[in-house]
Amino acid sequence: MTPSKKLQLVWLRRDLRSRDNKALYYASLQGPVICLWLSFEKQWQKHNDSPNKIWFWHKNLEALEKNLETLNISLVTENLQDFNQAPKLITKLAQDLNCEAVWFNNVHEANEQQRDRNVAKACNDAGLACHQFDDDTLLPPGSVLNKQGLPYKVFTPFRKALYSQISPEQWQPLPPPVKQAPLTNIPECNPLPQLRPTAKHIDKNWPAGEKSAHKTLKKFIQEKSATYKKNRDYPALTGTSSISPWLTAGVLSIRQCFSAAVAENNGELDTGNEGLCCWVSELAWREFYRHILMQFPRVSRHRAFQAETEFIAWNKNAEHLEKWQKGQTGVPIVDAAMKQLVETGWMHNRLRMVVAMYLSKDLMLDWRLGEKFFMEHLIDGDLASNNGGWQWAASTGTDAAPYFRIFNPVSQSQKFDPQGTFLRKWLPELASVDDKTIHDPAANGSLFYDESAYPKPLVDHKQARAATIEAFKALKNG
Repeated sequence: MTPSKKLQLVWLRRDLRSRDNKALYYASLQGPVICLWLSFEKQWQKHNDSPNKIWFWHKNLEALEKNLETLNISLVTENLQDFNQAPKLITKLAQDLNCEAVWFNNVHEANEQQRDRNVAKACNDAGLACHQFDDDTLLPPGSVLNKQGLPYKVFTPFRKALYSQISPEQWQPLPPPVKQAPLTNIPECNPLPQLRPTAKHIDKNWPAGEKSAHKTLKKFIQEKSATYKKNRDYPALTGTSSISPWLTAGVLSIRQCFSAAVAENNGELDTGNEGLCCWVSELAWREFYRHILMQFPRVSRHRAFQAETEFIAWNKNAEHLEKWQKGQTGVPIVDAAMKQLVETGWMHNRLRMVVAMYLSKDLMLDWRLGEKFFMEHLIDGDLASNNGGWQWAASTGTDAAPYFRIFNPVSQSQKFDPQGTFLRKWLPELASVDDKTIHDPAANGSLFYDESAYPKPLVDHKQARAATIEAFKALKNG
């Protein structure tokens, strides 16, 4: 493409970074750039996006604006309510600024895909070029197929195919744009909505900006990655990367993460340092769920991936749902995890599996209720990964846990928090209980157990497990 030196409009979405941003970089090669951010408050509420996540977006947008200023790239912000307002605003702004083209990176949810098709059509109708890039995945969704030319529905063969197809050139990050000449006649910005996070200490746990994100990534790769496979399942340890909020907001790119890990592992993907191999595999899970989201759009529409599981007779116990949400189930590992979620806007990955399986298998409540609650609180709420994880736990999704695989939450607690360190942090009412009793206070009798201090379990796990298995068997038998 021959540079035209005419103004280019880059529409930022979940790519709040100046480095390794395909739309921004390639637009800058064509001519001077101006960036646009659109807020869709009403639409985001419909999608259950949490105030924590949107607040974090805005803080990272402020940090990005400062980075862009050093490159003489201006940022325009506008407040809209619904996606259907985007085509008209974008084309009008591009025409008013005499832009040559509109550039943006793809996202893969069904509503967003339709919005972007409408924007591309509006640009075409207005005589504007529209350039789109697959920037949020290592390989374009739909490009990793089995021998029959069909999408993979199971993770392990998908990962093997991904590793065999991808080349080092495809995971190498791009540089930032070069500094451009200052622009004039920049439109005034509309102030963004002033949202407040519901969680505490987000700014301390995940400070905004690329500098903070890369510092955390580098520290993980150099200091924690070697023990990642060993420590990642223990919530009392800082054994995970903790980069998910920055990755979800696009402050870090998937290529930056992938390339950092592979470089540390001497270019290897699935051999070498077992901690790094395990972490790279987790990045591949993220990739897998994004490909599923694009290839099977029904999962964006509150539908089960396995269509037959739509007929499961989920319980409708509103009291059980409320107790689960408030961390009052009487199962310490579940309650501690839920309190961590509500207070911090984040939950340890092992615990996400435990509480999701408890809701869908022990309480036999519809997984969509849990998926929604997570999205309403998570700072790293991501439809593809959140939906994939919930459907895995509920045995309704792709590569799902077999319906008879049901975590025993007490066993999970004993295995991954053996001294009750995590439990005591989030359940101070159990702080003085001994290491054995703390995992299941009600099982130890009245001598050690005071129901006024901590509730009895909502259900008996053994009985609940049997009932859930029977419900799935009945479904299988028609």
